[in-house]
Amino acid sequence: MDDKELLIGHEFRHFKGNRYRLEGFAKDSETLEEMAIYRALYGDGGLWVRPAKMFFESIERDGKTMKRFELIEE
Repeated sequence: MDDKELLIGHEFRHFKGNRYRLEGFAKDSETLEEMAIYRALYGDGGLWVRPAKMFFESIERDGKTMKRFELIEE
């Protein structure tokens, strides 16, 4: 099992502040790229997908480096 699989069901905070739950992973049928599937924990609870690499990457904003999605430890 990949270590990322252990994070399924956990909550993350997007760098802009909203909270999401990681629902699982899937592969893009055309490129076979691994995708992260996550659900908004606000509003209508929409289901979203983005490349897993992007979900777990660090980004730079206003001269600060931060995770795009930070695991919420509770």
